[in-house]
Amino acid sequence: MKTMMRNLLKLQTLEFGETKTADDAAVIAELRSMIPLQIIEHYDRLRVRGKKGVAAVRNQVCGGCHMQVPLGVVMTLKHGQDIQLCESCGRYLYLPEETVAAPMAPAPTPKPVRTPRRRKASAQMV
Repeated sequence: MKTMMRNLLKLQTLEFGETKTADDAAVIAELRSMIPLQIIEHYDRLRVRGKKGVAAVRNQVCGGCHMQVPLGVVMTLKHGQDIQLCESCGRYLYLPEETVAAPMAPAPTPKPVRTPRRRKASAQMV
């Protein structure tokens, strides 16, 4: 499943890319032959309407329509068991490769704020 989604993402990148080379047509044809016909037909229906057919899921939100994706769909994507469609926009969903962030340094502890003391009123006023 992951290789099919990678191929679909490459296909979308080539088809929606601004620069086209002579080799792109051959690569697009090869990628289309590797993806099942039902998936290509659904992808083409979205593309004809000017929409991208594949969207990333970040923080449990679809990157295409910005609607929340159910946790079960995210877990299915994480396990790579099946392909999933967004319930709102119909795009194919994928989880982008997680980048490993550098460990963050611990935040410095803030110094306590000192409030000025109030002086007691003296008993004698001159």
